[in-house]
Amino acid sequence: MVLLTMVLTKYALLESYFTNTLLTHFNFIILTTAVLLITASGYIINDIFDIETDKINKPNKSFLNKEFSIKKAWSLYILLSIFGLILGIFVSFVMEIPLNSIYFIATSIILFFYSKYFKKIALIGNLIVSCLCALVIFLVYEFEFIGTNLESNSKISSDFIIAMYLVFSLTITFIREIIKDIEDVNGDLKIKASTLPILIGRKRTARIAFFISSIMFVFTLIILQATKNTFFFFWYILFFICLPLLYLLYKIWFARTKRNYGSISKILKIIMFFGILSMLLFRF
Repeated sequence: MVLLTMVLTKYALLESYFTNTLLTHFNFIILTTAVLLITASGYIINDIFDIETDKINKPNKSFLNKEFSIKKAWSLYILLSIFGLILGIFVSFVMEIPLNSIYFIATSIILFFYSKYFKKIALIGNLIVSCLCALVIFLVYEFEFIGTNLESNSKISSDFIIAMYLVFSLTITFIREIIKDIEDVNGDLKIKASTLPILIGRKRTARIAFFISSIMFVFTLIILQATKNTFFFFWYILFFICLPLLYLLYKIWFARTKRNYGSISKILKIIMFFGILSMLLFRF
């Protein structure tokens, strides 16, 4: 999903707006590789710190200590982090924007402390993951337009469109993180986490997820209204975003079991996939 998001942001969305962009194919490959390596390292460190909770929440999916030793996992985490940082710093200096190195350094540090501490804190961990997911889109945009004025092919502000996708990515991820907390509440209780479902209960947390999803649905309806004169955009948003969001609201309202919340998490993944895929409409 990260790779798809970055590729579509550059080659479908941004290049439909601008005749020339600063990020060459080579530098883009370096950038995406850096992001993917740091993302992978984040998943690994998360699995390392989640060994005890995964025994309860995901007994059939946990592979550490079974197929892969913790020592090897730590080694792989360090290796991927180092290579990701080297590539991120390299592309920042090559493009003469050394300050952009901070994004990669900060992300690596945040992912570690998220896995060790912040994910156990209500809403804080959810917001961190949501912001990092939105950062994937922002990074491509940031590296493409380093304070330059490029000639646009469209009258609609690219800043506005990027902001819409950032809000979409952040909100969908935030809802999914809340749903995952409800799904994983038993394992989180074992490690004495203070996630939202533990503090206020599953039902109240589900209502919060429903409320945020409702706001997202209204936001999408506003976008639908704005695209009523654009045939493909209108029907795409209606069928692949609005209707799935409506179904999501129904599922959240009537969800009761861990299996119910697992299916909701999958629906959110599908909505995010089609949301990101909509960038192709700008190209074609």
